Amino acid sequence: MKLYQVAPIAVAMILAGCAVGPDYQKPQTSLDSNVYQAYLHQNIPGTELGESQALKHAWWTQFNDPILNQLVIDAQNQAIPLKIAAQRIRMAQSYQSAIESFKVPTVNIGAGFGNYQLSKNDPLIGSAITAINPISGEELGLVDDNNSAFFAGATIAWEVDLFGRIDRQVNAAAIRKEQLVIMRGGLTTLITSDVIHNYLQMRGAQERKQIALQTAEDQLRTLELVRLMVKSGFGSDLDEARAKAMLAATQSMVPQLEIAENAHKQRLAILLGETPLQSHKRFTQVMPLPSFDGVIPTGLPSELLNRRPDIRIAEREMAAVSEERAAAIAAQYPKVFLTGAPGVLAKDFDDLFSSDSIAWAASVGISWNVFDGGRGDAIVEMQQARFDASVLGYQQSVIAAFGEVETLLQGYGHSQQYVLLINEAENATNRAVDKAKSLYRAGLSDYLSVLDAQRQQNMMKDRVVAAKLQTAHMTIGLHKALGGNWQVDSDPSS
Repeated sequence: MKLYQVAPIAVAMILAGCAVGPDYQKPQTSLDSNVYQAYLHQNIPGTELGESQALKHAWWTQFNDPILNQLVIDAQNQAIPLKIAAQRIRMAQSYQSAIESFKVPTVNIGAGFGNYQLSKNDPLIGSAITAINPISGEELGLVDDNNSAFFAGATIAWEVDLFGRIDRQVNAAAIRKEQLVIMRGGLTTLITSDVIHNYLQMRGAQERKQIALQTAEDQLRTLELVRLMVKSGFGSDLDEARAKAMLAATQSMVPQLEIAENAHKQRLAILLGETPLQSHKRFTQVMPLPSFDGVIPTGLPSELLNRRPDIRIAEREMAAVSEERAAAIAAQYPKVFLTGAPGVLAKDFDDLFSSDSIAWAASVGISWNVFDGGRGDAIVEMQQARFDASVLGYQQSVIAAFGEVETLLQGYGHSQQYVLLINEAENATNRAVDKAKSLYRAGLSDYLSVLDAQRQQNMMKDRVVAAKLQTAHMTIGLHKALGGNWQVDSDPSS
């Protein structure tokens, strides 16, 4: 069959080429049909949750702390893990481009000069170089045994992706890049939440330390008063020992709180990608623990599938493995190759680019691995097992995500109730101090009762801070569990 007869057939095959292998279908869950329309712990009494409200961007600004807002911005710009994640995205983009390059012809160009010398004693072609004239008996040169030429040209090779193997590989590479982008968003969430948590814990440690120092001062005055009473015969050694024990116990809390404060500062330095000295300069001023002023919008449960990075990564994993499975199936089908080598060839350089120097070669080839001992089928089966495992992983991610949200919703609700009760207890101790002072001024009680009431008041202040820290921890955890975009720009007030 002539080449001009083969060409239309080849073109028809290319135009009629079709991808093989199953197409990916996003899995359906009960959430897609709105069966799960509300969280179980959505309406715990006393909680501040907004079901219908959208998630607030940069929600941590509701702590109304400019230092915290700037810390988050700096962490997202400076954190080394986020910079590493950005480089991995670049790598994935380059890999995708490399895979896409197989969809287009590969062209190599070259030029040079060649010289060759044929051997007259070559047993194969030596006799063809010269011959004897039967009339004159002279040796005649039939072929020039020494020749040289200039050449320039190109080599073109192209695999016609009739069955979509390369397309599937490109799709898989693109999905892998999507996964890395989602992972970077998830890492941004983790780092941001870690910054908020450590900042609030540091401020809480500072406030609790101030309370402990104040309590120690009150207990020291109590101890001095007890000693005076013991000397005057109105107290006992047991009273003095108890006062000493209470003072020592309070003083022992101070170094522990300083350790906690410093540990959170060092953690912040790591998250910010700064040295301990750089981070220390940020927190020279002691400030109270900020309170969250806002409502946490939970949204609908079905929205969680698109907000949680772990669920999105698991879904993209299914899509990527599905494409890799289809590529493995397509690899079992024939491969069609088109090659060509156009160029120019001439003995003299001046004739190299004349029309008579044009030379070319072209070919169409097919390659089909018809027997490999079952290797291709095994690879397809392996990819199928990977896909089935990714489906189970997706289901596990969805179940774990909703379990985490439900747990934190309940914990957040109870933490708010705990804060309300602790605040009531603090108000009661404040009234007890005022009453003890009134009785002392009226001469109806001694000053020891006043100091004891103040000690109870300081202890309750510490418990109030601890309750606020617990609520802050639940607030951070609940926002993280609900997902969403945590990336911020450069404006700390946004």
